[in-house]
Amino acid sequence: MLDELFSQLSFVDIFNFCVFITFTVCYAYQLYYVLVTLTRKPPAHVAKKNHKYAVLVSARNEATVIADLIHSIRVQNYPQELIDVFVIADNCTDNTAEIARTAGAHVFERENTEQRGKGYALDYGYKNIQRYYGDAGYEAYFVFDADNVLDVNYFREMNNTFDSGAIASTSYRNSKNFDSNWISAGYGVWFLREAKYLNQSRLTLNTSCAVSGTGFFIAAEVLAKSDGWKWHLLTEDIEFSTSTICDGGRIAYCPTAVLYDEQPITFRDSWRQRERWAKGFYQVFGHYGLRLVKGMFTNPHGRRFACYDMLMTIAPGMLLTLVTITFNAIIIGLSVAGVMSTGQMVATSASSIMFCILNYMLFMFLFGVLTTFTEWDNIHTSSKNKVKYMFTFPLFMITYIPIAIAALFMKPEWKPIKHSITVNVSEYATVQGKESESVLSR
Repeated sequence: MLDELFSQLSFVDIFNFCVFITFTVCYAYQLYYVLVTLTRKPPAHVAKKNHKYAVLVSARNEATVIADLIHSIRVQNYPQELIDVFVIADNCTDNTAEIARTAGAHVFERENTEQRGKGYALDYGYKNIQRYYGDAGYEAYFVFDADNVLDVNYFREMNNTFDSGAIASTSYRNSKNFDSNWISAGYGVWFLREAKYLNQSRLTLNTSCAVSGTGFFIAAEVLAKSDGWKWHLLTEDIEFSTSTICDGGRIAYCPTAVLYDEQPITFRDSWRQRERWAKGFYQVFGHYGLRLVKGMFTNPHGRRFACYDMLMTIAPGMLLTLVTITFNAIIIGLSVAGVMSTGQMVATSASSIMFCILNYMLFMFLFGVLTTFTEWDNIHTSSKNKVKYMFTFPLFMITYIPIAIAALFMKPEWKPIKHSITVNVSEYATVQGKESESVLSR
């Protein structure tokens, strides 16, 4: 019976079936992550002491938003004498440096058009802190983007995580302009899904998380051992995460430390940003892919699965989808051109292309629905918009297909994203509403 079944399958059927099985086997564990999040509570920590921190903000032409971030740090429910803010005004052509100083930050102005990128700016800031404030006793370094706003209890909650022994930790990344349009909402749902159904599960299972651009700390001992910020690929955050996991380290997550991030609202800005991310993921995969595979077998027990998880995170899975679509499109083209005469293969290829696209969109829709309903109270928009953006989320995600293709051939260049919103910091003081009024009125 099996022989008869296989004899009826074309090589197109076999190819598509193998791709489907590969995807299913490789990423099935993320469905288990969902189950873990829905059925188990993550561990909680209470700090025995307050630690001293330095904040690093790489800012390039961020005059319109930098003061809001610094203000949100200055009203923290945490001793202010234990937080110092350092802004690296990186190749600025506006008055970012002046505004940051007025708001109460220490500012290092950097002019270097050869070594461009956030990683180089962070390294410059760290080296200057060691030079001028080396005796300040900073125990860890926080990294934020200039357009962030922090929940009033952010540092208190992250201090709990650091005091528990974490060498690095990311936090809950929310959006301060979720309801601008379908693009900003797409980012918002994606980061909420990452926080809730990836990092929280990893925390609960005691495996390693990954930092994501902003809203994280790194212990001073880690940067001292590395002699600064040594990660300079396009996605320096993912490179740091991957390097740490390869070395057997564990990145924690603090679900109660909430950060609000501003997302692009134009498709042009979104394309440019995500193209850079896609290119950066390719770079990290090329540099660290083999080390992750090796770590799956040689890292200490309890740290091996993190290598596999990170490999699946940076692996160009989208490219496998593209290869499948391209392969089936070629079959259709050859048949139309008369090179291949079988109509059954054409029908199979056409249905396979539709299956790939619809299956991906359905999967994203279900994740969008799940994330929206479980994080309903943390999404700052109307109920109508929350429902609407559940349906636009798959459209946002499907645009990654052309972006992933473009990233293969283009070298994305950094260009500033225009900030289009103004923020009342008190609106984002705290998700739960605890202690915000007394702190903000001090």
